[in-house]
Amino acid sequence: MAHKAGIMKQAGFDMRGPLLALLAFAIFSGHDVVVKYLGGGYAAFQIVFFSVLLGLPLAMLMLMRDQTDGTLLPRHPWWTALRTTAAVATGVCVFFSFSMLPMTQVYAILFAAPLLITVLSIPILGEKVGIRRGAAVLVGLCGVLIVLRPGSGDALSIGHAAALVGAVGSAVSSIIVRKIGQDERNVVLLLYPMMANMVVMACALPFVYQPMPLLDFAGFAAIAGLAFVASLCLIAAYKMSEAAIIAPMQYSQIIWAAIFGFIFFNETPDLPTIIGAAVIIGSGLYILFREGSANVSENRPVSQTKGRAETGTVPRMSAISQIEEDRVEDAEPPVR
Repeated sequence: MAHKAGIMKQAGFDMRGPLLALLAFAIFSGHDVVVKYLGGGYAAFQIVFFSVLLGLPLAMLMLMRDQTDGTLLPRHPWWTALRTTAAVATGVCVFFSFSMLPMTQVYAILFAAPLLITVLSIPILGEKVGIRRGAAVLVGLCGVLIVLRPGSGDALSIGHAAALVGAVGSAVSSIIVRKIGQDERNVVLLLYPMMANMVVMACALPFVYQPMPLLDFAGFAAIAGLAFVASLCLIAAYKMSEAAIIAPMQYSQIIWAAIFGFIFFNETPDLPTIIGAAVIIGSGLYILFREGSANVSENRPVSQTKGRAETGTVPRMSAISQIEEDRVEDAEPPVR
């Protein structure tokens, strides 16, 4: 056993990375349980506002580590504005969809984001998507239709529409980061979606505000705390293992959704949701593996999209990771 472990270590495979990623996505799922619970009594605008408000001090701790020179003015203002708009829309729609739909359905629809990233990489990044990845996208979108089952007796709800908008917004936000991420300061990538959420949600808050008892306020604080801890775990996981190993771990959330949905909300996923989720996950995994193959994808937009859907309520993992890497590089003494 020790010899086998040594071989795995020599080959560069570290189990700590995948295990930390699994822990991170389990914590994120717990975060979504609290969001769904609060969604039963509060509007998504209020949940997003207080999630950002209580999470901002934690985010500032990370922002203070950014040692790169420059201002907070974006170098690509129009791309930054579009990404910020997409992140704000994603946050509201995802939080709202959790209050309206079973957790497994929300996750299944959000898992379509990698498929959309692959499609958007063609016009935005100039990526060439071959017939295999193109076929995987089509199969995955068929999986979305299986989950939504249009034309069946179960009518599509505003919750389904919100989850779809969340998936599209997440894909748009992620692909723009791949477009401008090398030019923009990480602080800009972190701060703009969060501050935009504060402003937009504050404008809507007077129309939807509900008084919060202490227990519910603790739930809002828990959302911020769980998201921050999960983000740190995921950052550590990406430092320990390759993105192609860590990225597929996000699909473990469907398992937690089934478990938590049953325990806390008496939800049981139906057969179309299970089949559709399996098709979507299978397509997403295939795209990740194809991107990891040699001479297939130069940009690798899916495997390099770290973390979950960007809702603008917590700092983006890829930006935090870069800040940490820059800080470590600056702290290292020069080689003589």
